[in-house]
Amino acid sequence: MADAAPGALASRRRPARLFYGWWIVAAGGGLQAIQAALLGQAYGAYVVLLREEFGWSKTMLSAASSLREAESGILGPVHGALLDRFGPRRVASIGVIVLGIGFALFSQVREPWQFYGAFLVMAIGASMCGFLTASFAAVHWFERRRATAIALASAGFALGGMAVPLTVLLLEAIGWRHTALLSGAIIVLAGLPLARVYRHHPHELGLEPDGAPPPSARPRDPAADPPAPAPSRDFTLGEALRTPAFWLISLGHASALFVVASMSVHLVSHVRESQGYTLGQASTIVFLLTLMFMIGNLTGGFIGDRVNRRAFLVTCMAMHGTGLLLLSHAVNTAMVLAFVVIHGLAWGWRGPQMTAIRADYFGRSAFGKIMGVSNLVILSGTIVGPLLAGYLYDRTGDYRLGFDILAAIALSGSVFFLLARPPRKHPLP
Repeated sequence: MADAAPGALASRRRPARLFYGWWIVAAGGGLQAIQAALLGQAYGAYVVLLREEFGWSKTMLSAASSLREAESGILGPVHGALLDRFGPRRVASIGVIVLGIGFALFSQVREPWQFYGAFLVMAIGASMCGFLTASFAAVHWFERRRATAIALASAGFALGGMAVPLTVLLLEAIGWRHTALLSGAIIVLAGLPLARVYRHHPHELGLEPDGAPPPSARPRDPAADPPAPAPSRDFTLGEALRTPAFWLISLGHASALFVVASMSVHLVSHVRESQGYTLGQASTIVFLLTLMFMIGNLTGGFIGDRVNRRAFLVTCMAMHGTGLLLLSHAVNTAMVLAFVVIHGLAWGWRGPQMTAIRADYFGRSAFGKIMGVSNLVILSGTIVGPLLAGYLYDRTGDYRLGFDILAAIALSGSVFFLLARPPRKHPLP
């Protein structure tokens, strides 16, 4: 038998290169990890120290987090349009710089207006290099493994949350002002190289989504292959807005964020007061919660790509409500740990599905705009949740009533997802 050509042998022996989409997922995860460690999940520790230094109320401190989330929602349509127009690389790079400047401003605040101004700048930067940008990139680079890709990018948020105890050590060792200034420098120095990894479309590098071979290179056996489904086009923003599914998914997402946003602000304070934990012990609870979130992320992407996504979301919302009720009425550490497991898994499982189901229903072409407008609805949860819990704490002296109301809202989110049936696809002309 004739020997194979040397070029063919070399081709067979050459190891396959890792699909560039996974580098993009890793970059998105890295950016989210930095944010979570230094701001998102660390803010609860800042709340304790700012209250001790300035005597500001829980409502006022909650309002800063709500302001950050409000900016993300209000500017969401602009953010989405910028992503569709310029791609994630430019948007994330600008966001990293703005976030670093915001931290520098935060380190110098002495008055409430300065505090809110610094948080507004940080909010703009965090949004531009945050979850929407990471998920936008994942949606464009993956189809079959879309939930897995989004989940792995989101796992960076969990890794960052697990690093919160290190941020707390810095807060206790050098104070919150020096920690904030150092955080700004870390974000710029580490974030810019990560942002440069982003690319808008696989076609920019001559690739296909999921690393599939180009259509001309795919072998096809007409006798074995099933008939292809009728081709359909993606929804425009206007078409998506006219479907019930868009509004039901957005309301369900908002219901979840009532709980998630409130925990980022009030969890540390609650366990310190209800269980008598020290700041370090409370940060350990945050560590365990984000560990469960990461486990949920890593398993949720795999599960979400293989089960009915809508039914999975219904289950996760029920878990959010149940977990928060356990925390609200906790009388011992076992109940707090039960909350950590149930809420953490639901958080990790649910997040990637929220983004993937929109791409499944509406397609990729206007995904940035659709997600951006959806953020206008979602912000109701991220703004009102922490404010409601903080306000009721100031009125009643504890978090129980506020957490019970938030748990009921989360449980109602199951109904929204149950009703969010896929819209009818538009055939290509």
